[in-house]
Amino acid sequence: MSKFLKLSLLLFLFAGVNSFAQKKILVAKTTAEKIVIDGKFNEAVWKDAPLAGDFVMFQPDNGKPIDSSKNTEVRILYDNDAVYIAAVMHDNDPSKIRKEITQRDNVGTADIFGVFINGFNDGQQDFQFFVTAAGVQLDRLATEDGDVSPDNFSQDFSWDAIWDSKVVITDFGWTVEMKIPYAALRFSKENVQTWGLNFYRSIRRDRQHYTWSPIDSEIRSTRNQNGVLEGIENIKTSTRLFFIPYSSYYYENNESGSANKFKAGMDIKYGINDSFTLDAILVPDFGQTRFDNVILNLSPFEQQFSENRPFFTEGTDLFNKGALLYSRRIGGAPRFTPENYDQANETITNTPATVNLLNAVKISGRTKKGLGIGVLNAVTERTYATIQNNTTGEKREGIVEPLTNYNVLVLDQRFNQNSSVTLVNTNTFREGSYRDANVAGLLFDLNTKENSYNLSGDFKYSSITSDGNYDGFKTSLNFEKTSGKYRYTLFGKYLSADYDINDLGIGFQTDYHNIYADFSYRILNPNKIFNTFRTDVKSSLELENTTGKVQDNFANFSAEGNTRKNDYYKFLVQINPLESFDFYQPRVAGRYSYVPRSLTSLFVFSSNYNNTLAIDFNPSAKLYDEKGRKDYGFFFSPRYRINDKILLIYGFNYFRSMNDRGFVAYDGAGIYYAERDIKTITNELSGKFALNNKMTINLTARYYWSFSDNHEFFALQDDGYLSATGFTGAPDENFNVWNFDLSYSWWFAPASQISVLYRNNALDYRNDIRRNIGDNLKNLFDNSLNNIFSVSFRYYIDYNSAKKWF
Repeated sequence: MSKFLKLSLLLFLFAGVNSFAQKKILVAKTTAEKIVIDGKFNEAVWKDAPLAGDFVMFQPDNGKPIDSSKNTEVRILYDNDAVYIAAVMHDNDPSKIRKEITQRDNVGTADIFGVFINGFNDGQQDFQFFVTAAGVQLDRLATEDGDVSPDNFSQDFSWDAIWDSKVVITDFGWTVEMKIPYAALRFSKENVQTWGLNFYRSIRRDRQHYTWSPIDSEIRSTRNQNGVLEGIENIKTSTRLFFIPYSSYYYENNESGSANKFKAGMDIKYGINDSFTLDAILVPDFGQTRFDNVILNLSPFEQQFSENRPFFTEGTDLFNKGALLYSRRIGGAPRFTPENYDQANETITNTPATVNLLNAVKISGRTKKGLGIGVLNAVTERTYATIQNNTTGEKREGIVEPLTNYNVLVLDQRFNQNSSVTLVNTNTFREGSYRDANVAGLLFDLNTKENSYNLSGDFKYSSITSDGNYDGFKTSLNFEKTSGKYRYTLFGKYLSADYDINDLGIGFQTDYHNIYADFSYRILNPNKIFNTFRTDVKSSLELENTTGKVQDNFANFSAEGNTRKNDYYKFLVQINPLESFDFYQPRVAGRYSYVPRSLTSLFVFSSNYNNTLAIDFNPSAKLYDEKGRKDYGFFFSPRYRINDKILLIYGFNYFRSMNDRGFVAYDGAGIYYAERDIKTITNELSGKFALNNKMTINLTARYYWSFSDNHEFFALQDDGYLSATGFTGAPDENFNVWNFDLSYSWWFAPASQISVLYRNNALDYRNDIRRNIGDNLKNLFDNSLNNIFSVSFRYYIDYNSAKKWF
C-alpha cells in the first residue's frame, strides 16, 4: 500500500472517530433591529448571522450526513429581551411534508424543528423548544438520556414556557422563526455567556432524526454531546414577573340537585434572578383537569393516579429527584378517621372526596457553579366529615384531615458535565396530635469521563412522629455499562420494615432486599430488516428480611425493534421459577400467602403512525403452577387520521383472570381468601378536531366494567397456604365507571386561554354481578350520572408590558 493511501486511510479513520467527539461551535450575533416573528427573515441582520449547517442523522442510521436535497440551515441573533432562531429546512418534495395539527405538546404526524439550550453548559439539563410544520409548539425540560426526539415522552413535557414562533411552507421546503425570551431560560449572571446548544430536525415520512452537533448513539448520555453557543455578551435582562389571573364558572347537576359556582384566583411567576424562579398559586382551581382512570382495585395497595394539575407538573424536575414526592398527596383524599368515632353506633354520612389546597409556592433554579436548589411549600385546609348517631339521628362534624403543611427541599450539585450528588428532604406537619413525618435522601449519580460506565445509588431515612414513633431506611446501589452495542446492569437494594414515605411520597413494599441484573444488545445502525433492534435478558430476586422467604423472582427475555417500514414489534417471555410468598395480600402484619410459579408471554405490535389507519395490538397470557389458574387478555386500538385536523382513536382492553386467589375478609380471628374469576373490559374513545394550531375541540370518553365472581373460600394458614373453610361472608363485586369530556380550547394569546368543558361521569358499585352490559349501563346512568358545564378564562400579563399601560 502506498504512503498516500495509508495516509488517506488514517485520515478517514481519524475523521470517523472524531465526527462525534468534536463539538460544533456557533457564534450568536447581536441585533438592534426589531425582529418580526413571521417566518420570512426579512430583516437585513439575518444575512450576516453565522450559519449552522451540516446536520447528521441521530436515528436510525447514526452518523450519516443529511442528504443535500434536505439541507438544513440555522442562524441565531440576540438582544436584551430574547434569542432569535431562523431555520430553513429544504425538502426535495414539499408536498410530502407531514403537518398534522395537534394540541400543544402533542407531536402528531408532522415534521419538526427544535432547538436545545443549556444556559449553564453543564451537559445535564436542556430547555428544548420544538415547532412542527403545522406551527404547533412543544417544549420540555430534558433531564433523561436516550432518544432526543419529541416522541420520547419520558421527558418532562408538562413544562410550558412562553415563547413565539411562526412557520411558513415554501416551494423549497419550510421555514421556522422563533423568539425565545430569556424568561423561558435559566443561565448564569456572567457578562460573557457560554451555552450548550443543539438543533434538531425530524423528517416524519422517513422517521429520520437529525441534529446539528452529532450525537453518538453508542453513548447513552446525549445532552453532554451538544454543541456550544458563544457570542452572547453583556445582556441586560428585564424583570421576570408574570401574573396569570383566572376566573371560572361551574354548573353541576345530578340526582341531588343543581348548583352554580364561581372561582377566581391567580398564578404568579417571578424571576428572582436569571437563574431562580418563584411560582405561586393563590386560590387554585383544578376543576378542568383530566379525570382519573379509576379501577376495581382488589390489590392491598392504593391506586396510584397521574398528576394532572399544572402547578405540580410544570418544571418539577428537581422535586422529582429521589422519587420522594407523590404530589397527589397534596389536596388528595382525606386519610384519617374522625376522633371518638363510634363505629358501632355512628355512621359517617358525608366525607369530602378531596382536601382543599389553600396555596402553594415553589422556588427553583441553579447557581453558576451547578448547585440546583428547589423549595416547595403547600398548605391544605382542615377538612370535616359529617357523622350521624344511628339511634338519635343527631349529626356532628369530625376532622378527617387536619390543617397540614407540606415541604420539599432539594439540593442538587452537578459536576463534570455528567454527574451529580443530591440531597432531598420532605416533611409533613399536621396540626394537633396527628402524625408528622420527615424523609431525607442522599443520592449520587456518577459517570466516567467517556460516559461508558455509571455508578448510582441512594440512602433514604424516614422518621414518623405519632403515638407509635418509628424510623426506617432504604438504600440501593446500581452499576451500569452505558455505551456500545452490549450493555449491562447490576443492581441491589435494601428496605427496612419501618421505612415509610407515604405522607408525601408513595411506596408500597418494605422489609425486603433485592438483587437484579440485565444484559442487552442493540444495533446502532439499520440492517436489512430493522431500523432499530435490541434484546434484553433480565433477572431479579427479592427476599423478605424477617423470614428470608422469596417475595418475588423472575427471569425474562425480550426482543423489540422498528422495521424498515417503521412498524414496531416486541416479544417477551418471563418465568417465575421459584415459589414465593406475598406479604401484603393478607392485610395483617406478619402474615403471608403462597404464590405459585408462573410463565408469562407478551406480544406488542404497533403499525407506523404515518399511515392513515394504524393499529396497536397487545395480547398477553400468564399460566400458574396451580390447577386451572391463568390470566389472559389483549389490548386493541385502531387510530384513524381523517386529515391533518381530525384524528380518532379507539381503545379496547379485555382481561380475564381464572381461578385467581386473593384476600376477601378478616374477622379478627381468621384471614379468608376466595378463589374467583375476574373479568375487566375497558372501552376508550378519543377524538381531536383542530380548527387551527391555537384552537381545538377534544373528546375523551371511557367506560370501564369489572367484576369479581367468588366461587370458593379458604382460610389462610400460618404457613401461607390455604385450607378449606365454611366461611361464605364475602360478596361478589361489580364495578362500573363512565367518564365523558368534551372540551373546546382557544389559546388566544401567549399563555392566555379560554376553555369550555362539558363533563359527565358516573360510578356504580354493587355486590350482585350483572353479566349483561346493557343492565350495567342502565344501573350506571339511572342512579349516579353527574353533569358539569364549566368555562375558564386565563390571561397572561407580563409586568414589563403592563407598566407601559400606565
